[in-house]
Amino acid sequence: MSDLSMGWRLARRELRGGVRGLRIVLACLALGVAAIAAVGTLRAAIDAGLSADGARLLGGDLAAANSRPFPPEARAWLEARGARVADQVSMRAMAVAPGGERTLVELKATDQAYPLLGELQLDPPGPLGAGAGGRPPVAMDPLVAERLNLRPGDEVRIGEERFAYRGAVVSEPDKVAGPAVLGPRAIIPLSALEATRLIQPGSLVTYEIRAALPPGANARAVSDALRAAPFADGGWRVRDASQGQPGVNRFLDQAASFFTLAGLTALLVGGIGVATGVRSWLEQRGRTIATLRCLGAPAGAIFATYLIQVMALAGLGIAIGLAAGYGLTLAGASLLADALPVPPRLGFYPLPLLLAAAYGVLTALAFALWPLGRARDIPGAALFRDSVQPGAARPRPGLILANAAAVAVLVALVVFTAERPLFALSFCGAALGTLALFRVAAAGLQAVARRIPAYRRPSLRLGLANLHRPGAPTSLMLVSLGIGLTTLAAIALIQGNLRAQITESLPEAAPSFYFIDIQSDQAARFDEVARGVPGVTEVRRVPSLRARIVSVNGVPAEGVQATEETRWALRGDRGLTYSAAPPDGTRIVQGQWWAPDYRGEPLVSLDDNLARGWGAGPGSTIVVNVLGRDIPLRVTSTRDIQWRGLGLNFTMIASPGLLEAAPHTHIATVRGEEARDAQLLRVVTDAFPNVTGIRVRDALDALAALLTRLGSALTSTAGLTLLSGLLVLAGAVAAGQRRRIRDAVVLKTLGATRSQIRRAWLVEFGLLGLVAGLVAAAAGTAASWGVTRFVMRTDWVFLPGTLAATILFCVVLTLGMGYAGTALALRAKAAPLLRNE
Repeated sequence: MSDLSMGWRLARRELRGGVRGLRIVLACLALGVAAIAAVGTLRAAIDAGLSADGARLLGGDLAAANSRPFPPEARAWLEARGARVADQVSMRAMAVAPGGERTLVELKATDQAYPLLGELQLDPPGPLGAGAGGRPPVAMDPLVAERLNLRPGDEVRIGEERFAYRGAVVSEPDKVAGPAVLGPRAIIPLSALEATRLIQPGSLVTYEIRAALPPGANARAVSDALRAAPFADGGWRVRDASQGQPGVNRFLDQAASFFTLAGLTALLVGGIGVATGVRSWLEQRGRTIATLRCLGAPAGAIFATYLIQVMALAGLGIAIGLAAGYGLTLAGASLLADALPVPPRLGFYPLPLLLAAAYGVLTALAFALWPLGRARDIPGAALFRDSVQPGAARPRPGLILANAAAVAVLVALVVFTAERPLFALSFCGAALGTLALFRVAAAGLQAVARRIPAYRRPSLRLGLANLHRPGAPTSLMLVSLGIGLTTLAAIALIQGNLRAQITESLPEAAPSFYFIDIQSDQAARFDEVARGVPGVTEVRRVPSLRARIVSVNGVPAEGVQATEETRWALRGDRGLTYSAAPPDGTRIVQGQWWAPDYRGEPLVSLDDNLARGWGAGPGSTIVVNVLGRDIPLRVTSTRDIQWRGLGLNFTMIASPGLLEAAPHTHIATVRGEEARDAQLLRVVTDAFPNVTGIRVRDALDALAALLTRLGSALTSTAGLTLLSGLLVLAGAVAAGQRRRIRDAVVLKTLGATRSQIRRAWLVEFGLLGLVAGLVAAAAGTAASWGVTRFVMRTDWVFLPGTLAATILFCVVLTLGMGYAGTALALRAKAAPLLRNE
């Protein structure tokens, strides 16, 4: 009979006795697999929703956007191909109520064909209509109506036109859900836009033309042809339904990658639980294995017996995890309905489930092969002694290679299925480094405990001895608890630093308001009016243009091999200004600034981060499209820009000359007393109805609220890792319970009191919790410092309260676990155990 067939027969017989010893293995694998399956399935459901609703979200089968009005030829070209066409204009503006209250809004002006797809839902129900009392209608986000205390029929001033409030916007067919950081929506008829006088030369306006193609038309081919049409220019951004919301896709990819890695962290910690559970389970069967070995059972058959059982139970745990993950997808889709960009199309998506199952199988193999291989090659007599004095045997080289291969395949799967492979590889390295750190900390704790001189107090002496005795679970407990706490501490510190920046540091350095769309002939008067408001201490103003990157060093923008963190600047319009002198506080990294009286070919100073990400520098040529005209700019310098002050600065600053003649507006920052903010906004926008004021504190408050939501999601993922660690910790306590019961019986027989035994074990668990908390706090601090300084590129502050809470939580948790195990051990009766021994 072969080893495999014998192993199969023995495994079937043992499985009939139940899986009590492998419950921790089941729970650990199920938790990690459930998290990964839930994230993957929800991501696939959102992808399906985006794919199915791509045309609706885009507002048509294809759409083109530009900073200037589209020529009539564009509409005629689309209509000639059977398309239904709708025009739309978007910009920011101020909405003013009859009582003088005002707020910033994202204004959208639509023609009568809007929406081409879907339905605009208002409250009260009905179309946008024709307004009331001869005034054009306006529909607004419910938040605006609440701020301005509006009722249907009330008058609202936008720019120089007065509108009749039609009602609240319940649903926009082409709106992707997301936080309104700069302003909620307001919708007006396109025919009423001219009367607002908001559109002036150089105003920050986006023109869009959308088309619904006839059935069977190839949207990709039509969009490519439109982009290449003779009347199109380099400033056009043409998309079809498959490219409807690229920003949403990027966000979802990054979010899914992060949450998948969080699930993998939980699965990694669970893998330690797998190793612990398998080892404990093998210890319970140690006598059986030793007997079989002494009776001549082949080592291969014994290995096959227990490998089959472990993988069968792992398969059950993975199946439970997949089912739970699908259930979590349904719950998550319901709970996150308001936060998701589109309603997910729930269904059966096999690929993410197969991927989660693959992670589970590889994790089970990676962590179970070592203890199984060790039991395979220990002689029978040594196995009898192993429960008292664990041997130092290692698996044979073939199993070590198989174990290493399972780990390598697991790492490769993580890296090559990630949206950002380099980040995923760094994650794997950090995870292994953290594991090694806690193993080193455990070895250090055991060495210190071993070298501390013997104390006269028995409880302290016993507690220290428990840390370094043979078979002590010190290393396992530190690792299982430490990784989850490290993740929790790092996220709490990052969130705390961001909150401190947004709520404390930024408001102190930031101006009170940004004012945009100031016309050149209004600039001097604006300065005078703003400085005349009591409490205003500073007014700064610079010219502002909109430009789109066309090429970098002759390479089209879409083909530039840019880094992930700089690719955003190659998409859409960018702010551009010109100046004879560098802004205050400018630090030139490369090159030099032009002379104050320079009047030659157009030059540009570029943000140093963008320059490095694009492979550009002094001497490079960047072509930008301004108002439909391509302008080559030669890079003469790169600058280190400090954005934290929220002052006036631009990624691109051009030399004076050519751009001065282009139609443009000005943007200004005004700093003053917070108590005078309302007066400042009212005075400026009454004097200049076309000027829009953005209160910086409102934007920071919105960012803080968004950070709170993100922080809750991040904390929940860290909690998942911690929960996995608690399962492993509980498994470690349970695995040592037999030894603990035996020790308690022996000690009580020798005259030790219950209080002495209890204090000894509390010393053991208290020191474990303290060391785990200290190491987790240190590792979390280092991780948060690295992320804050080098990824987010902002200042880092030490938050002792967060670290103290981490350490205290760890100590309390381990003491609670230890007390529970000790209480159960002390209840054991001595006579039955002594008779069995």
